Amino acid sequence: MRAVQITEFGGPEVLTVVDLPDPAPGDGDQLYEVSSAGVNYADTHHRLSRN
Repeated sequence: MRAVQITEFGGPEVLTVVDLPDPAPGDGDQLYEVSSAGVNYADTHHRLSRN
């Protein structure tokens, strides 16, 4: 799966897209397929205001 990963403090420039292994559901969990998702401006702006 592709994911946005944060490995250090900073603004939107530290958000990196990475490929990760598909998750496996545990007992009593349900795994859903997500075909698209996004990061909006408010999320990146919130990161900037915390520096």
